[in-house]
Amino acid sequence: MKKLPLLFFLPLLAALGCTSGRHGATFRYFEYAGADTTFAVHADATREFRNPVLSGFYPDPSVCRKDSDYYLATSSFAYYPGIPIFHSRNLVSWTQVGHALNRPSQLNLVGKRLSGGLYAPDITYNGHDSTFYLINTNVDGMGNFIVKTKDPKESSWSEPVPLPDVGGIDPSLFFDDDGKAYVVHNDTPPELPQWDGHRAIWLHELNAANAATVGKPALVVNGGVDTATHPVWIEAPHLYKINGYYYLMCAEGGTSINHSEVIFRANSVWGPYVPWERNPILTQRDLPANRPRPVTNAGHADLVQTPEGDWYAVFLACRPYSDNLFNTGRETFMLPVTWQDGYPVILPKGKTVPYVAALHRPLTQPATTTHQGNFAWRDDFGSSALAHEWIFIRTPQSKWWKTSSAGLTLYPNGQSIRELKNPAFIGRRQQHLNFEAATELRYHPSKAGNMAGLVCYQRETHHFIFGKTMNNDGKTYIALDRELRGTTRIAGVEVPPEAIGKPVYLKASGSGGSYSFYASYDGLTWNAVATNVDASFLSTEVAGGFTGVMVGMYVR
Repeated sequence: MKKLPLLFFLPLLAALGCTSGRHGATFRYFEYAGADTTFAVHADATREFRNPVLSGFYPDPSVCRKDSDYYLATSSFAYYPGIPIFHSRNLVSWTQVGHALNRPSQLNLVGKRLSGGLYAPDITYNGHDSTFYLINTNVDGMGNFIVKTKDPKESSWSEPVPLPDVGGIDPSLFFDDDGKAYVVHNDTPPELPQWDGHRAIWLHELNAANAATVGKPALVVNGGVDTATHPVWIEAPHLYKINGYYYLMCAEGGTSINHSEVIFRANSVWGPYVPWERNPILTQRDLPANRPRPVTNAGHADLVQTPEGDWYAVFLACRPYSDNLFNTGRETFMLPVTWQDGYPVILPKGKTVPYVAALHRPLTQPATTTHQGNFAWRDDFGSSALAHEWIFIRTPQSKWWKTSSAGLTLYPNGQSIRELKNPAFIGRRQQHLNFEAATELRYHPSKAGNMAGLVCYQRETHHFIFGKTMNNDGKTYIALDRELRGTTRIAGVEVPPEAIGKPVYLKASGSGGSYSFYASYDGLTWNAVATNVDASFLSTEVAGGFTGVMVGMYVR
């Protein structure tokens, strides 16, 4: 299990001062397991791969290659650390190696809305200076910026350099054969928008050494593929030079059920960019809504070429349990790319995104995966560092947690999970439609309202808190609270007197849009506290925003 530095270099004395004198909650372990029926289908570990390649809330993927090493980055919005970075040697087995923004000096998200923060990163390797570049948008902060590193595995990304002349969102970098660099991005059209969702794609030359734009920007796409149809949200542009042509690939249609990927081609980097007559090159919007095991919202893609010359695309898509409801968020899928008449095709029209897809050529050894299919994951917190899977809601301003041989201890920091703050919560992604998460909790609430336990969190207005608490009657309960623009106590059972000073075991399980919650006092016999509770309000389509559900631990 790969690790990240604990509290990102905050001073030790300040950290000790933050935790002293407070009554903490200790979680001895955390277990997570998934059991989706779609993942039960057999896949040949050398000739095939499973979709999604990164299950759970890993949207807006971008991928690059240096020699035989691939690196992939995804959006993280107002979670901290920002921008998870993954490494692979075969495009199938992905291991998280860190985060691009893992220092408070790089990323301060205090007070930011959860679906604000960091949108759609683009990771690029420039062979001219042997440097990895990541360009991104902090929509509620500095806007567009660049960070860079020589080795993404070393968590050594630089401080952000803002790009004040580059507006809008979804910037990406392109390094041409002559060493020149360019930024292509989404922004407003040059005139007033002619319809709702009317956007444009702009191109700037960039001095990569000092991250400064050169000259004036050029408008390369205004509106989308066919302006007569009033296309919406042309965005997520990527530039490639392939066989002498410049290809501009963009998302179109918005990030919900009308999402798609389209391609343009030009003889010059400055255009004109002509759309392919057979667009889109990826979409699921034209398929029957009642198809079995649907994959929806497919788009926002990036291309990468293997050393052998094969092409693949990574893109976001969703796995709804019904009516395009999904608690797992937007996930990272992959498909082999074919070429037709000189244009890349990610998926032929009318085809469904497969859960098992064939590789262009067999792997030399079977793939090992930790982020796809059904898997189990456990953390005993035996290290002084947290696993990369754990993230915070916004940037911590002090150290309110510690790891030890006893487990993970969280200290209440006076900040509520219902506010735009940094509550004492550490979570990881829900990666399956059907899942279980369990922990052993040692906690003694000292007054009414204190609570610690498991949280299933979509945003500050949409979540469950399941844990040990003290009620106004002075008695200790295991309770389930639902936050849905107001707090409702769904269930509560009194802790028996003989178990007051003992650990309590908590378990949350999900099955599509229903969650169940269980408690145990011996870790063997589980007693239902609330079963088949409607959890569809945690879906993105209901709660809004761009994130998926986080499952984790919390104290207040």
